[in-house]
Amino acid sequence: MLETLNALESEGLQALEALSASEELPVWYRGYLGRKGRLTDVLRGLGALSAEERPGAGRRANEVKEALETAFHSRQDHIREAELQASIAGGAVDVTLPGRPVAPGHLHLSTRTLRRVREIFAEMGFQVYDSPEVETDEYNFELLNIPAYHPARDMWDTFWINDKVVLRTHTSPGQIRCMRENHPHPIRVILPGKCYRYEQITPRSEHQFYQVEGLAVGHRIRLTDLIGTMQEFASKMYGAGRRMRIRGSYFPFTEPSVEVDMDCILCSGKGCRVCKHTGWLEVAGAGMVHPVVLRNGGYDPEVWSGFAFGMGVERPAMLMHGIDDIRLFYGNDLRFLHQF
Repeated sequence: MLETLNALESEGLQALEALSASEELPVWYRGYLGRKGRLTDVLRGLGALSAEERPGAGRRANEVKEALETAFHSRQDHIREAELQASIAGGAVDVTLPGRPVAPGHLHLSTRTLRRVREIFAEMGFQVYDSPEVETDEYNFELLNIPAYHPARDMWDTFWINDKVVLRTHTSPGQIRCMRENHPHPIRVILPGKCYRYEQITPRSEHQFYQVEGLAVGHRIRLTDLIGTMQEFASKMYGAGRRMRIRGSYFPFTEPSVEVDMDCILCSGKGCRVCKHTGWLEVAGAGMVHPVVLRNGGYDPEVWSGFAFGMGVERPAMLMHGIDDIRLFYGNDLRFLHQF
């Protein structure tokens, strides 16, 4: 076996040295190092060796393989360099010509949609508040009225960094941070950013997505203020005449809680896979800020009230542009991205 390997190494190196054109390189590689190459055939015979011979033969086989691969890459670089120099000398390549300009990029559809959302809420007097994507369990759950035993945690299963740190499941933790920073003054902010959830990827859901949280805290703020804000947003974002409905729902950090739905633009209310064949598509979860959350933010719920809402960014983009699969946003398919 050792003599066969030595002979194979010597023969392979000689044959490699004789190559003079780049198209000959793949033929040599397949013949010696490919799945059906000569070295592979020799290695198949290792199982027939005795237990005493096998370790030495295995080591030698690895040495031969490494020597042939190193020599192959070296010879490949040498041949390609020689061919390039010959091409330049023959005038086939003019290295003095200017290079092809790199086409300018453009904003991702999610970013463009996010900027439009910010513009709309800025017109309604909302400021932007940035909060971290990596959050503590305390801010992501506990201070939002979601203790460890609460079944609502199943709705926001996330990626854990350790026992106390997570990739945030929603932008709602920013509510607490914003309230604690601005107490005791009124608040009217949106909190845009990326969220993460450990869930199945489907045409209408992803494990990462952008979200915009809204928070308004002040005196005598009512549910009708929230409904009016959502209606104004829908009109400016999707055009006048959009139908909207409010459904009762449940979120641990709002009371009462509602779902804000809009007629599905993709199917004109007839039903499709994106709207789950209902004709309606949820655009925001919302409600009045829960007294516990207000208190955790430093506000007395007997004196202050507020509303909060959370909406995705990819979903409005899907509605506006007739996109029926959210996976396209992160698929890196230029055929999709270049359309916007």
